[in-house]
Amino acid sequence: MNRRTDRQRTGCTAVMSSLLLLLLLTSASTLEFRYHNNSEIKQYLVQVNVSNPDITHLYSIGRSVRGQELWVLVLGLSPRRHTVGIPEFKYVANMHGNEVLGRVLMLHLIDDLVRGFRNNEIESVQLLTNTRIHILPTMNPDGFDESDTDCQYSTGRFNHNGIDLNRNFPDAFAGLRRKQQINEEEREAEVRAVIGWLKTESFVLSANLHGGALVASYPYDNSNGGSENVGGASISPDDDVFIHLAKTYSSNHATMHLGDRCKDSRPFLNGITNGYEWYPLIGGMQDYNYVWSQCLELTLEVSCCKFPPVSQLPALWTENRKSLLAYIQQVHLGVKGRVFDGSGVPVQNAWWRSKVVRTCVPFRTDRHGEYYRLLLPGSYSFTVTYPGSRGSDGELTIPYGPDQYSAMKHDFLLRQSPPRLPAARLTSPWPAQLFPATSRSKWSRPESAPDPLGWGSAWGSGLVAQRSNP
Repeated sequence: MNRRTDRQRTGCTAVMSSLLLLLLLTSASTLEFRYHNNSEIKQYLVQVNVSNPDITHLYSIGRSVRGQELWVLVLGLSPRRHTVGIPEFKYVANMHGNEVLGRVLMLHLIDDLVRGFRNNEIESVQLLTNTRIHILPTMNPDGFDESDTDCQYSTGRFNHNGIDLNRNFPDAFAGLRRKQQINEEEREAEVRAVIGWLKTESFVLSANLHGGALVASYPYDNSNGGSENVGGASISPDDDVFIHLAKTYSSNHATMHLGDRCKDSRPFLNGITNGYEWYPLIGGMQDYNYVWSQCLELTLEVSCCKFPPVSQLPALWTENRKSLLAYIQQVHLGVKGRVFDGSGVPVQNAWWRSKVVRTCVPFRTDRHGEYYRLLLPGSYSFTVTYPGSRGSDGELTIPYGPDQYSAMKHDFLLRQSPPRLPAARLTSPWPAQLFPATSRSKWSRPESAPDPLGWGSAWGSGLVAQRSNP
């Protein structure tokens, strides 16, 4: 009798567990095209995570001014932790509270990727197998709560303190002019959360979603008035890669590539623009990602109307779906690998530099000794160096990696074990400064340029990426 009772209890428990899982799967699979409030977004993310613990992980990067959690859902085969060789990608939406389409797109992107993976669709399986994707549906939940449904005006744009979050990041160009300190503690809560996030994950590629125009905007957003100004644009050393990334999104979008779809906006050739050429912007997030965190980021303006009518949401998702997926795939551009010392131990903080295209960004290996460098196909000369080592050279012909969902892999072995640097130099928050460019394709550091890290002659240590073909 007891054995039968135990079996009955076990059977009932199994049935109840199956029913609960079915309920969660059903709830997560009935995502509507509407504007979910912040509580509903959290509920949906929790449901997806509970239903798919093998490919998703839910975490918070911090809180808004009013104490609302900034939830991030990760998708991938190893969602809880980084895997060597798998690049980190992120999407950030709703930075301006009244620019709301991004919230909807992110929820439906999550739904699309999970469904595709469960249905064994090649694109979703390849993306989740080879990429760790982080999605922050709302960076400004307080602003969303205060927003109205106007297409163009800015009620709800700012955070609860009335601050534009896309003007609140440390600005490298302003720092060069005024020796501005980062002063993270003085930043808004939402900005501090993102800055902290960038310190915990080695993101390779990113985009933040806005509304009110239809264009893919790329760095720089600001300028110091030096020779990076070319024809009214502020050109970064990775200008060719940024243009490729912007065109990837625009050309896969139903109408963005046409360039003149919004009646209240200027036309954009091919649906892309240099940020500074469009309008100068101090304290923007995309420049901060690039300059301080070696993460290439675009600003995607995904709808003419900041708060599109609900009836338009299915069509807007359809217009953006292909672009969102194709852009993630671009994280596999270029070359990736690890740097080892003479004993075979991974080396952190081995630096990149270039004799021809000297990047202002501190591209260096992470705590796993990894590097990821987004580069267009071509022939390159590489050198990896580290203070105290003799470095390692290589000649590579880099193919187009996104088609294979993997960048070219190449490891470097330093010729001797590097000495340990003082901790302060390894952990300094300062990036390499922005130095005047001699042309679109040449980047050099003048002798008079500031040396914020105090490296002196060690400044040149890094990974040289010199492109052989013009």
